[in-house]
Amino acid sequence: MSLIKSISGIRGTIGGKVDENLTPLDVVKFASAFGTWLQNNKNKKDLTLVIGRDARISGSMVNSLVTATLQGLGIHVIDLGLSTTPTVEVMVPELHADGGIILTASHNPKQWNALKLLNEKGEFINGENGAEVLALAESEDFNYAEVDDLGKYEERHDAFEIHIQKILDLPMVDAEAIKLKKFKIVVDAVNSTGGIAIPQLLEKLGCEVIKLYCEPNGHFPHNPEPLKEHLGDICELVKKEKADMGIVVDPDVDRLAFVDENGEMFGEEYTLVAVADYLLRHKKGVAVSNLSSSRALRDVARNLGSEYFASAVGEVNVVTLMKEKNAVIGGEGNGGIIYPDLHYGRDSLVGVALFLTHLAKENKTVSELRATYPSYFMGKKKIELTPDIDVDSLLTKMENEYQTEEVSTVDGVKIDFEKNWVHLRKSNTEPIIRIYTEAFSQEEADELGDQMILKITSLI
Repeated sequence: MSLIKSISGIRGTIGGKVDENLTPLDVVKFASAFGTWLQNNKNKKDLTLVIGRDARISGSMVNSLVTATLQGLGIHVIDLGLSTTPTVEVMVPELHADGGIILTASHNPKQWNALKLLNEKGEFINGENGAEVLALAESEDFNYAEVDDLGKYEERHDAFEIHIQKILDLPMVDAEAIKLKKFKIVVDAVNSTGGIAIPQLLEKLGCEVIKLYCEPNGHFPHNPEPLKEHLGDICELVKKEKADMGIVVDPDVDRLAFVDENGEMFGEEYTLVAVADYLLRHKKGVAVSNLSSSRALRDVARNLGSEYFASAVGEVNVVTLMKEKNAVIGGEGNGGIIYPDLHYGRDSLVGVALFLTHLAKENKTVSELRATYPSYFMGKKKIELTPDIDVDSLLTKMENEYQTEEVSTVDGVKIDFEKNWVHLRKSNTEPIIRIYTEAFSQEEADELGDQMILKITSLI
């Protein structure tokens, strides 16, 4: 199957051979590397780490391996058990821990799992730190604790309550306005931990909750990536129940999508747009997303007298730019909401609370709210190249070809035309160029992608 080592962590499929899949030995080695790196970085041995996991079938096994390894290094472990990515991120600074590990492969299928690594702020470690952890894993330069110095183990079962209360305490979340609307909401949590956390939040907000796939048993009933083609069941149930809307999250609850009252997708790209619209109406400032996210966020921000900036693709890059620009709101077009007043991480729970506040105050249906935003359509294509072709040189040629347009080279080459855009990025693993486009119709977006393929081919 597959094992992927990157600066953001390690992920792979359970079973198989060491160093080819995510086996117990690989889990132990990588947990040892992160624990050792933290000890070296902090220059002390008795650290505290927070860990939590999504509901994957392999989660309990991986959790036991990681916990025992950290204790073996002399590190104290606070285990949140079944949790969400944003909940672990919130709890690391809440518990004054030195870092955290989230055991989740996000939207990957059930055979996958991963270790995602957090610093003492509850934020993903940066590229430089990740490279150092990888180097330690390769060297296996670990020094485990003697018997009297083994790390302690503690369980916490109040993390969701703490996370939710922090959301309810935010000035921009109006729980009373939401309660007055008595929203009826269907929740699809793909049988993972969102099935615990999202209904708990909604009930605190006075909503009637209809649960669909909310049993946290790790048996995903459909592809866990929250895209339209995977969500027929919730779309039908929203209509059948005459619900006000549907809420969909991925297994670790950092991606958020909505279904309107007619059983139609609100659009994953528009989750961030709607939340930004609400926040920027009350506080002019800066909105940030990545270069491959919808132009609709830029349009909404500028219409409200605010600024918009785009980062390279990747949550760490979005957060870095948000901090640099002191952004009011940021995130990714895949339904990831980053609200810095709570924490710098994608968080579906705070996204739900802010969206429902906006919906309640606007006194609109979900479809009526969606109609207030510009409609864009995205296309995704790729062009395969022979291994001997210099992709970087090819992208430079494309940059020069369109130098009279608005061009960004922060991450590949993005060309902003007046009515559409194209983003060209090289793959890190194979000789291909990924081509993302956006336009006012699907046909136009796809046609723009085809034009770019022809142009690239002519430059080879």
